Amino acid sequence: MFGGRPSTGPQRPDFDAIQDSPEFAELRHRLRRFIFPMTGLFLVWYLTYVLLSAYAHQFMATPVFGLVNVGLLLGLGQFVSTVLITLAYNRFARKRIDPQVALIRSQAGVETK
Repeated sequence: MFGGRPSTGPQRPDFDAIQDSPEFAELRHRLRRFIFPMTGLFLVWYLTYVLLSAYAHQFMATPVFGLVNVGLLLGLGQFVSTVLITLAYNRFARKRIDPQVALIRSQAGVETK
C-alpha cells in the first residue's frame, strides 16, 4: 500500500506515505486519547499531593493508625498510582496500539520480528 520511492539500495519503507496514511493518523489519535488524559490526571494528583504537603500540615499529619498518617499514605499512593498507570498503558498498548502498528508495518512491507 505504501509504495516505496525508486531506490538503488535496499528497499526502505516510504515514511512520508506512512505518516500521511489514515492508519497512522488513527494510531496517533489512539495514543493521544490515552496519554493526554492520563498525564493530566497524574499531574493533578501529584500537584494536589505537593500542595497538601506544603499548605495542609494538619491534614497530612492526621494519624490513620499507629505512626502512619495521611501524608504517608498519600505519598505511598503516588508510587501505587505510577505502577497502575504503567500497567494500564501496557494493557492499552497490547490491545489497541500493537495491532495498529502491525497493520501499518505489514502495509509498508516491513517484516515483524
